[in-house]
Amino acid sequence: MKNLYRRYRPVRLEDVVGQSQVTEPLMKSLAAGKLSHAYLFVGPRGCGKTSVARILAHEVNGFKYELEDDYVDIIEIDGASNRGIDNIRELREKVAIAPTSGKYKVYIIDEVHMLTKEAFNALLKTLEEPPAHVIFIMATTDAYKVPVTITSRAQTYTFKLADVAVMTAHLKKICEAEKIKITDEALSVIARRGGGSFRDSLSLLDQISTLSDGEITKEIVVSALGLPEEEKITELLSDYSVGDITKISADLKELLSAGVKAETLTEEMIATIIDKPTPQLIPLLAKLAEIKAPFAEAKLLVALTMSGQFEHDFLGDGVAPARRYGRSAPHTSVVTSGSPQKVCSELPKNDCPDANNDTQITPPTDFDWGKFVETVRGMNDAIAMQLKSVEYAVNGGTLDIYPTKRIGKTILGRDNNKKILVGAAGGLKVVVHDVGENPNAKKDELVSRISDIMGGEVQNDSGGNPF
Repeated sequence: MKNLYRRYRPVRLEDVVGQSQVTEPLMKSLAAGKLSHAYLFVGPRGCGKTSVARILAHEVNGFKYELEDDYVDIIEIDGASNRGIDNIRELREKVAIAPTSGKYKVYIIDEVHMLTKEAFNALLKTLEEPPAHVIFIMATTDAYKVPVTITSRAQTYTFKLADVAVMTAHLKKICEAEKIKITDEALSVIARRGGGSFRDSLSLLDQISTLSDGEITKEIVVSALGLPEEEKITELLSDYSVGDITKISADLKELLSAGVKAETLTEEMIATIIDKPTPQLIPLLAKLAEIKAPFAEAKLLVALTMSGQFEHDFLGDGVAPARRYGRSAPHTSVVTSGSPQKVCSELPKNDCPDANNDTQITPPTDFDWGKFVETVRGMNDAIAMQLKSVEYAVNGGTLDIYPTKRIGKTILGRDNNKKILVGAAGGLKVVVHDVGENPNAKKDELVSRISDIMGGEVQNDSGGNPF
């Protein structure tokens, strides 16, 4: 018995769902008899590129399309396994042979971006002067890997992933035809989990359809796919927004104990943030995108707990570093006169200068690290390269730079290079510290918390930092 995604693969352009920006122009071209000798179909996996290529190959020849047919004038080539110059040379020799039963000999090259540079050059010769009876249909998920010399000689059509509403409606029609009893909420979960891919969504539906003799509910789908409940995701993101480390730890531990994988949880959180973005949650996306094995659980906990407020409350020791684990420190008010300068917001109340003396306190100011690096790059690119692997802190009128590699300390610490750093820092004093001087006083406490979440022992930096 065929899988659903094979049984419901479209056989006509008008049957293709969610790709009207591609199918409508192609249908008009076919009706007018205006065909190109080369087409390039671009888009994510599972969105219908190969299906449309096969339909087009049949329709330009007037062939009836059956999923199991085999016309000698339609040749499919897998670019991943036939990527060498010898393969394309063989193709070039055969294109001169006239079609057997159709008007055109159609070559469908899937994953064309996998061809080698030499193979592309050989293909280019054919595309420059193609025989009148040959049409090339190339498909790729990575258009930027296809040389511009190829793309400029082909009509390019961009496919897109289907949105949840379109996919849900499509799945519902299939369920009605297959007599599968399932709720709209359950279909919505499948459509969202399918990520806009028709093939992936139908494969999931195929898997779910056997789970119950009765109606398949949202709860059944969530449980079968090992997904966290939406309420739990919302609650976890809410905890992140307010920096509630205790609640984050408890909720994350509960989800992991229930069998939800850290990678799955991360994907669901990303989808939720994209669907309903807020200023507090958008910065979290960059950190979630980096979460993968090994130590995915540890990385997820770090991503959720390293909010600006958490860094200030949990990691701050005296003057909070302006950058720890790639984040910015909270603003602090500084004394602008007197020696030495002190951060009043971090001092006991009695130690802070009072309003009766001549010491004045100014509001906090922002230090733009990105602008600083770009200024240094304009003066000396080699120095700017070393700034990619450092941590930094702005304490009062001093920019503290903490290299993580000895070569960085050596280069940044040279007198001439220090002058460049001072000039780019806009008047701040620059101190380049030795490797290992970065004051992460409470890091062991964080590692302990991660170990508790993971239900095991997590080593610190000296034994293999999980971050």
